[in-house]
Amino acid sequence: MSRFRLQPTPTQERVLLEHCGHARFVWNLAVEQHAHWRSGRKAAPGYTEQCRQLTQARTANPWLAAGSVIVQQQALKDFAQAMANFFGRTHRRPTWRRRGRNEGFRIVAAKLSDVRRVSRNVGEVKVPKIGWVRFWWSRAVAAGVKSYRITRDRAGRWHVAFPVVPEPISGPGAGAVVGVDRGVAVSAALSTGELLSVPALRAGEKARLLRLQRKLARAQRGSIRRGKVKTAMARLSARETDRRKDWVEKTSTRLAREFDVIGVEDLKISNMTRSAKGTVEAPGRGVRQKAGLNRGILANGWGLLVTRVEQKAPGRVVKVDPRVTSQRCSASGVVDREARESQAAFRCRSCGFATNADVNAALNIRCAAGHAVAARGGPPLGEPANREPQRDLLLVR
Repeated sequence: MSRFRLQPTPTQERVLLEHCGHARFVWNLAVEQHAHWRSGRKAAPGYTEQCRQLTQARTANPWLAAGSVIVQQQALKDFAQAMANFFGRTHRRPTWRRRGRNEGFRIVAAKLSDVRRVSRNVGEVKVPKIGWVRFWWSRAVAAGVKSYRITRDRAGRWHVAFPVVPEPISGPGAGAVVGVDRGVAVSAALSTGELLSVPALRAGEKARLLRLQRKLARAQRGSIRRGKVKTAMARLSARETDRRKDWVEKTSTRLAREFDVIGVEDLKISNMTRSAKGTVEAPGRGVRQKAGLNRGILANGWGLLVTRVEQKAPGRVVKVDPRVTSQRCSASGVVDREARESQAAFRCRSCGFATNADVNAALNIRCAAGHAVAARGGPPLGEPANREPQRDLLLVR
């Protein structure tokens, strides 16, 4: 998605919120219909039947008919896709949508004339029932746009996103290989010796967030004051998220441009960030420490970094086994648990090799990624095609 900051007027914002409310209402009706399904009953209505029911609902409810039928039909289309993802075991079951959380709607059948550039930094998009809404023209909009999605985050910011498939970034072609070790203290350590960290909130921003959290604890639920405090906290959180995404985009682009093969650990991040609370019968230990570790993992964007690198450099990302990468000496290959003296220091007791612990792990990842590509005869390394011996061919006499 190519996303831009939307700049609606107060009148336009009220209509945008109505569109979001209609999309949320239709989505929740679809969720309710499928919630009544049980084994042995008639199948829940699909997208086509729900569209017929939507026509009847618009006839019976003038407030629903006043909205855009495209917005409401696409909400049903999104729900149908969400159910398909659920049955395909790639996503969780779709649940209820709440006001103020994940607000947005999609518009399809857009024409080339529905998006135009007004000035150097200002563009406009045509929204049903509203007209032309301005957005910040931060970069060129891809040609041939046929749909777009408008969203509103918790901080109250509006965005418009146009679907586009970007061209992959080509590497240098010299066979350069790099290993990337992701961590909490250091977001990404490269085998070249570089240590990269995600920019977090500054000291003043963290102090303000702490004051807002205390004020939120004292505010009465449902009060206007509590809503203002939550909005202020959401703006700080959005600022931190924007910095993390910007760092991920710049880092992934740099890796795709400077290296032909990028080696990363094959980590199961969803399993690593699970809570340690346990059950009532068997409660977990170190719950607060594990919660802090989970926040550190998610704040460093482990999964997003690898996802963006795979999208920008398809076929050039090699995932290696993460076992003992931080315990093996990259110089001698000796595995020693006591070699890591601290979080940042690594010293091999066999050969005396000393370096940063994260850089040592990145060197091991680079070595494993290079062996994996060489075994497959991959061209990125610029070496002869070495293939593993085939057992069936060895048996032929």
